[in-house]
Amino acid sequence: MPDDLFSTMRQSIIDGAPDTASSLARQAVDSGVAPLDAINNGYVPGMHDVGEQFAKGQMFLPDMMASAEAMRAAMAVLDPELTKLGAERPMAGVVVLGTTKGDIHEIGKTLVGTLLSAHGFRVHDLGVDVEGDTFAAKARELGADIVGVSALLTTTMRNQKGVIESLEKAGLRSQVKVMVGGAPVTRRWAEEIGADGYAKDAMSAVDLARELMQQKLQGVVPVQT
Repeated sequence: MPDDLFSTMRQSIIDGAPDTASSLARQAVDSGVAPLDAINNGYVPGMHDVGEQFAKGQMFLPDMMASAEAMRAAMAVLDPELTKLGAERPMAGVVVLGTTKGDIHEIGKTLVGTLLSAHGFRVHDLGVDVEGDTFAAKARELGADIVGVSALLTTTMRNQKGVIESLEKAGLRSQVKVMVGGAPVTRRWAEEIGADGYAKDAMSAVDLARELMQQKLQGVVPVQT
């Protein structure tokens, strides 16, 4: 039974079906399936498949948005159950996300946040048009491991560097990994501004965040500009 249920959960995410994802989550809870098992064996593999299909161009942005919505619907049922059990998911790390000052694009950033949450990161999304000092203040408040900065315009890319400068000014740069992304952003640009990594799409961002957490745990010092 659980294997069939997990397979159906996975498919509900691939199909981008929030109502189905939600009712399957409720069914799992009612039949005694551990919420953590439902998340790790049902929904997360679905989100992983979606990310991979999107990266290969086999799935398009509206589909991925629908899948993200289905994931949120499932988590709305399962998160309270985890809290009730006193069993939180093992946390992969704390991430502060935002789109840089002057830029109001948020679809890509929101997808990254959803995928990171699905993979066990605690994500705080600052939204769009965010000042460097706001990133730094929130990173300090939450004890963030990673700051993710999105920019979708060539004119706002330089503000990603401003976020790194704000973290340096706040004395946080040695404690926080910085990852950047967005349509015009390149690996070379990330290196130029002293970021710790660049992700070209949402699934790559999850892989990068995991890699950066490994580096952090192993005490790899961030690049200084």
